[in-house]
Amino acid sequence: MKKKLIIVVPVVLLAVLGAVYKLVLAPKPAPPPPAKVEGDLVPLATEFVVNLSGGHYGKVSVALLMTTAPPAPAEGTPPTLEQNAVIRATITDELTGIGMNELIERKSRHELVARLEKALKQRTDEPIEHVLLTDVAVQ
Repeated sequence: MKKKLIIVVPVVLLAVLGAVYKLVLAPKPAPPPPAKVEGDLVPLATEFVVNLSGGHYGKVSVALLMTTAPPAPAEGTPPTLEQNAVIRATITDELTGIGMNELIERKSRHELVARLEKALKQRTDEPIEHVLLTDVAVQ
């Protein structure tokens, strides 16, 4: 009986100490870093080809960062925005006739994006947070 007690007590004690360490003393896992992009990215289905000033043209792909994206209609297809036509018309209006340098130069492009965001927020009810020009080509 004493031999069983001598074997059982240290095993139970080790189990209790292991549990205490695991629950109380063990280092807690670090929380994940905050997301760099919060919201849902919604790429617009087709790119924009617009006439620029001076006989040039530009081709631009656009994505919208939204607080909540609409549900996708089917598995593997991009979501369709309810006010897609208004969004496309607004972007086309804002881009048509601008100088090609407004799309090429970084500072001018950032100012253009700010104008697009303001125009889209004024003309649509979509929860747009930010406009991203994902591809830009000028000729």
